Amino acid sequence: MKRRALFLAGWILCAAVCPVGAQESGGWKAAAASAKITPKEPMWMAGYASRTGPSEGVTQDLFAKVLVLEDGQGGRFVTLTMDLIGIPSSLRSSVVEALRKQHQLPPERVFMNCSHTHCGPEFRVGKSLYLEVMDHGDNRSAEYGAWLAGELARITGEAIQRLAPVKLSATHARCGFAMNRRLPTRLGYKNSPYPDGPVDQAVPVLEVQGADGKLLAVMFGYACHNTTLSFQQFCGDYAGYAQEYLEAAHPGAVALFVMGCGGDQNPYPRGKLELAQQHGRALANAVEAALTVTQKQLVLGPVKAAMGTVVLPFAPPPSKAELEKLAASTNRWEAAHASMQLKKLEVEGKLASSYNYPVQVVKLGSDFTLVALGGEVVVDYALRLKQELPKKSTVWVAGYSNDVMGYIPSRRVLEEGGYEAGGAMLYTAHPGPWKPEVEELIISKVHELDRQLAE
Repeated sequence: MKRRALFLAGWILCAAVCPVGAQESGGWKAAAASAKITPKEPMWMAGYASRTGPSEGVTQDLFAKVLVLEDGQGGRFVTLTMDLIGIPSSLRSSVVEALRKQHQLPPERVFMNCSHTHCGPEFRVGKSLYLEVMDHGDNRSAEYGAWLAGELARITGEAIQRLAPVKLSATHARCGFAMNRRLPTRLGYKNSPYPDGPVDQAVPVLEVQGADGKLLAVMFGYACHNTTLSFQQFCGDYAGYAQEYLEAAHPGAVALFVMGCGGDQNPYPRGKLELAQQHGRALANAVEAALTVTQKQLVLGPVKAAMGTVVLPFAPPPSKAELEKLAASTNRWEAAHASMQLKKLEVEGKLASSYNYPVQVVKLGSDFTLVALGGEVVVDYALRLKQELPKKSTVWVAGYSNDVMGYIPSRRVLEEGGYEAGGAMLYTAHPGPWKPEVEELIISKVHELDRQLAE
């Protein structure tokens, strides 16, 4: 009887000191914030080489959003998402340094992802290798980049000041408008719908509920280019509409879109505003299904994060004589790219042989793993990693993260050839395609970081 009385007394004391909600939630705190980042004046737009002039208005505003998580031990993790074409490494460096100084956040605790909308501005933050060949010499590009870096740091600080108890849950659904775009033909791989090609139509969801049970934020992903639209107006494309619809359905909540490994995936059908809205509605409906229908996994702490770089080798570049010949090409992008490489040879005496590629792995407790890969990663990486990583309730693989420097093909895609394999390098400052071993180098680094966090 005495032992039972002591047990009951201890249980009552624990209940009085530790609210049930705090025990069930794992001690998480969180806050989210957003800022409109639509350019205030016309700017050149990123995504299509065929554009011949600056933007001509706004169909939908662009946003930057932040979700700050804090575990029961005070460990923090920051997610920043943007309705933009890419993340220059210089932008990440600026933001990470500001957050380190202002909030003592280490770099591995900051995750940045862009939606890759092709209806956003072309911008620079210092020197940028991505879309370098498309630089139109407009000062507004650099001014916008500097302002953007400040906004990202500002909204992060705003969210940190409002951290409050929450419950985290992971769930998922599916959405069907993404389709592989690498159609095999007798003349090679064509950028066209290929319904028999590999695809990842999963919609991973991280739900953040406030102490009152209301949705405070929802982070969701999808692996598909934001290329429904190609007009001359700013717009978030399907990802922008999905976020808009979710926030309208949940007043006060912040919806954050995370782009997956959609480097070789397009939304179909495409080409009209109403199609972008339809795809956005389909994706928002998938998220709603995940929130209300599918089974959820409670996410506990603590936060663990690791980040590293992989030296990715380029294939041997063209000779100087070959570059001189290409510089005289009637294809203006081929000529511009070759001229850029010749200038590098003249100034630096050699061309780049490799690139320092970022890989990030984040764990929330033992049941949630986020893998963040730089560049325009093709779907093979997500499909492979979700099979190879230790089986978890959630393995979320994001591309377009932390640094978008060009396409990241798998060995299969490199061997097949085509746009994602090397053709798109014309629009970057890189000398040419990657070597075939890049896939194994990246995958090995992911496994290394995952094991490091499991120790």
